[in-house]
Amino acid sequence: MKQGRKREIISKMKSFPSMSGIAAKVLKLLDDPDSSAGQVEQLLKQDPSLTANLLKLTNSAYFGIPSKVGSVRHAIAMLGWKRLSKLVMAACVSAITDRQIPGYDLPPGVLWQHSVAVSVTAEGLMRELKVAESDEIFTAALLHDLGKLILGGFVEKELKEIEKVAARGIPFQMAEQEVLGTDHAEIGALMLESWSFPPKLVSAVRWHHDPDSAPETSAMTDIVHVANVLCLMIGIGIGVEGLHYEPSVSATKRLGIKPTQLELIASQTVEWAEELADAV
Repeated sequence: MKQGRKREIISKMKSFPSMSGIAAKVLKLLDDPDSSAGQVEQLLKQDPSLTANLLKLTNSAYFGIPSKVGSVRHAIAMLGWKRLSKLVMAACVSAITDRQIPGYDLPPGVLWQHSVAVSVTAEGLMRELKVAESDEIFTAALLHDLGKLILGGFVEKELKEIEKVAARGIPFQMAEQEVLGTDHAEIGALMLESWSFPPKLVSAVRWHHDPDSAPETSAMTDIVHVANVLCLMIGIGIGVEGLHYEPSVSATKRLGIKPTQLELIASQTVEWAEELADAV
């Protein structure tokens, strides 16, 4: 029964549209040291929705830019190439996550808000722990809940059964696995794998709820896990899952995070989320 349901879920996943073709080209261009701001601008003009989302993010209070940014060229000048690449990815995610997610009790915009909050919290953890800044960690944090877009309809149909299992005191994602034969973390990882994302990034998404079960431990998986749990603990994007999560003790030990550092990042996350609120 569960295997049949899992096959049905994976079949739906295969029909899910991948990232905008323009967005993929823009990200490739931003990774090319020989490309120019003019080339990026010309490409983005072909996708007005992506450009609008990008400028909306750029003008959020989080980035503290004193004057309103009205063009991609201006955004590049104010943010720099590396930050722009992250914001293009964030704008892409906005296009596919800014909707109501059935089954998870997430109104339009809430999954997007949670995704961005987890990505900026992951950046905060990297700074606090003096981990070399990684675009892949930012991206993994941004995409960690992508599987909910596919699994939501199935969760909605089986919600009573899933909640009954979760009532035993186990995390919601484990209840998904027990009832559906898979969970949103596994489905999200399969989606990213099919889109040819790097294996370490895929693994971070797959194990973001349970880093101790990953075949190989990594700072990326641990950081995404801790960032996600911190956001859930302070109420950013909890939905039907509720407050059933806490950071893995082993993950915090591997990262060398002290309780005082977790408290600091949690308080900063609230501030960052408020600053980003006008863009989500």
